[in-house]
Amino acid sequence: MTRKPWLAPLLSALFFALFVGAWYLATTASSGGAGAAPAMDPEYAALMGAQAQAGGQSAMPGPGEVAAKIWEHVSDPFYDRGTNDKGLGIQIAYSIARVLAGYLLAALVAIPLGFVIGMSPLVYKALDPFIQILKPISPLAWMPLALYTIKDSGISAIFVIFICSLWPMLVNTAFGVASVRREWLNVARTLEVSPLRKAFLVILPAAAPTILTGMRISIGIAWLVIVAAEMLVGGTGIGYFVWNEWNNLSITNIITAILLIGLVGMLLDHLLAWVARAISWRE
Repeated sequence: MTRKPWLAPLLSALFFALFVGAWYLATTASSGGAGAAPAMDPEYAALMGAQAQAGGQSAMPGPGEVAAKIWEHVSDPFYDRGTNDKGLGIQIAYSIARVLAGYLLAALVAIPLGFVIGMSPLVYKALDPFIQILKPISPLAWMPLALYTIKDSGISAIFVIFICSLWPMLVNTAFGVASVRREWLNVARTLEVSPLRKAFLVILPAAAPTILTGMRISIGIAWLVIVAAEMLVGGTGIGYFVWNEWNNLSITNIITAILLIGLVGMLLDHLLAWVARAISWRE
């Protein structure tokens, strides 16, 4: 079968064009319809205010409006006009900084501890109940406790990222270390390799793909959680930007931020995927 590398990008472009076309038709149809406006929930009308008085007109912006707003943000991403009016470049920078801080702290804890758990069945059995209890807890459930004890919203957000990033890296590291082929460990034992050299020269290279898989899962969860955490703590960050624009009823800015959140998440995932491919090897 002949490979056609251009086919997948072409299909992606087609799907995107279909999506934009459907979006355009949906917004123009709802804004250009005639007749009486449908009955509206009073609570929704009170929430939306002037937007609710538009009759049949859609509050959802079309692709042209969103594209214009994206260009406006791209043209000046780092402006700072006060507490609640900062460019998307600044907001994203705050969010990425918090994610990287919590993520790197989690890696410093999870990878060494995962090594210990993976190499010792006794330690694994002792710690497994704690891991199974703490792992399913929503990271945002820790936020009130973090705010109460730490008393700093920025550090509390980093703590939440630390908690949500910890478990995938810990579990995957332990699994990768425990799954190293016995033959390799027996050869290292026969050659009387020291434990430290064995960890770095035998176990780490063999477990690295699995560890990177856990790190890749963790970065996706961390980026997902930071948006919700910043909505709660406020101040700066892309999550706070989305919440603030909702308070201003700027749906165009919200859609712009959503697209940017997805793009940054994809770039972070592709970065770790590239690292994983770089260290992978075939037997």
